[in-house]
Amino acid sequence: MDNQTFGQKAVGLSFNPSGDDAVGKAKQIFADAIDQLNDLRSTTTSGEVMRMASVAITEAQTAQMWAVKALTWKD
Repeated sequence: MDNQTFGQKAVGLSFNPSGDDAVGKAKQIFADAIDQLNDLRSTTTSGEVMRMASVAITEAQTAQMWAVKALTWKD
């Protein structure tokens, strides 16, 4: 996956050692949201919007990691 989007790189889309479809789907959903926020961040002239988009990207990455943990949890 050489031509990954920023969001795909940010969530580590290519890292899915078990090949779990649910993990791949969740990561792509978060990657899409991050791409939307990154596009906004890249086109706005508002420093505050840039800051909020950056915070949202960080929080989306955190949520993605917890989502993968939930999807792969074994009791």
